[in-house]
Amino acid sequence: MTKRKIAIVIQRYGAEVNGGAEMLARWLAERLLHLADVHVLTTCAIDYRTWEDAYPPGESELNGVRLHRFPVDAVRDWRRAQRQTGRLLQQPHSLFDEIAWVKEQGPYSTPLLDSIRSAHARYDAFIFVTYLYAPTFFGLPLVSDKAILVPNAHDEPFLYLPAFRPLFHLPRAIIYNTEPERLLVSRVMGNDAVPQIEAGVGINVPDQLSAARFRAQYGLADDFLLYVGRVDQAKNVPELLDYFLRFRAAQGADAPPLKLVFIGRAHLDLPDHPDIIPLGFLESEADKFDAIQAASVLVMPSIYESLSLVSMEAWLMETPVLVNGRSAVLKHQCRQSNGGLYYHSYDEFAGALRILLADPELRARLGRQGRRFVNQRYNWEVVLAKYQAVFETLFPMPARPARD
Repeated sequence: MTKRKIAIVIQRYGAEVNGGAEMLARWLAERLLHLADVHVLTTCAIDYRTWEDAYPPGESELNGVRLHRFPVDAVRDWRRAQRQTGRLLQQPHSLFDEIAWVKEQGPYSTPLLDSIRSAHARYDAFIFVTYLYAPTFFGLPLVSDKAILVPNAHDEPFLYLPAFRPLFHLPRAIIYNTEPERLLVSRVMGNDAVPQIEAGVGINVPDQLSAARFRAQYGLADDFLLYVGRVDQAKNVPELLDYFLRFRAAQGADAPPLKLVFIGRAHLDLPDHPDIIPLGFLESEADKFDAIQAASVLVMPSIYESLSLVSMEAWLMETPVLVNGRSAVLKHQCRQSNGGLYYHSYDEFAGALRILLADPELRARLGRQGRRFVNQRYNWEVVLAKYQAVFETLFPMPARPARD
């Protein structure tokens, strides 16, 4: 049977790429192989700060998905880009300034955009993942009649820039991760006329996991909190460090041992403290899941999230979460799942943490409830059925001629 040919467009892609949107795109591409011939159009970049070419350009394959990588036009100066962003958000500016900012933010790749334009007839649909970056902003309008947008939007200043408004009216369909994301975009963009659904993404769990193996490997015998993701100011890590160190100081010298373990590439300096353990980026997914399963609590301090994959990974490991309640999505999912607690201030953080650490049965119950929530809402069978419905409705396959 002839399969649809689908192109997924994403700013960076690969097993070494550490980012929620990029992981969503990779898992989606691999699972959609059951429904379509899947190709990925992306850049050669790994580092989101510079977009410097790291992979060779050209065609390759990863887990059955055909990759087409294109070089970026120019490396980004991160400090200069931060200053430009500050000026854009704080000073009067024109629509042209916003468009120039998107191009400068990147990753801008003329060969990638040329490929999208020339590939219009070769693909039945294009799925653009993440609204914020140049490949989607400049690429989606080139193939809007075949485009699906997975925006990964959250309540951040960039979403309110007028330059992005047409982007949310152009695609044939928009697929959101959560209800709060859909409601936010509807309020900001007024795009209810565009067909849209909530699908999210499933979670890939490795086989043969062992929390004991992780604890033994890193000498973690006692309770520990776990953070997984970019160790970055944009993820609100400095506030987490402040809250954790204040909590430890308030406990006193006789308090039970407690560590804060970080997994992910560090883009800021972590304090030299015996209770803070940076492990860097773990190449093995099994090692990451071992860590999540071993953790007493997974903490997610980020304010800007459209869907926290690591929270869902924690729930599948029956590990409770403690999330920042200033993120509407994280708060909503905590309340829907009954899989964790949330906070808005240091006092709430400390209070919630004391409750969780003092009651192992509560942690276990929250973890079980979280697992049930993910299995019901974010399993691959449900997610792929929703994508299949979008494909069949918007991009039907031509009927085969009847036989005599």
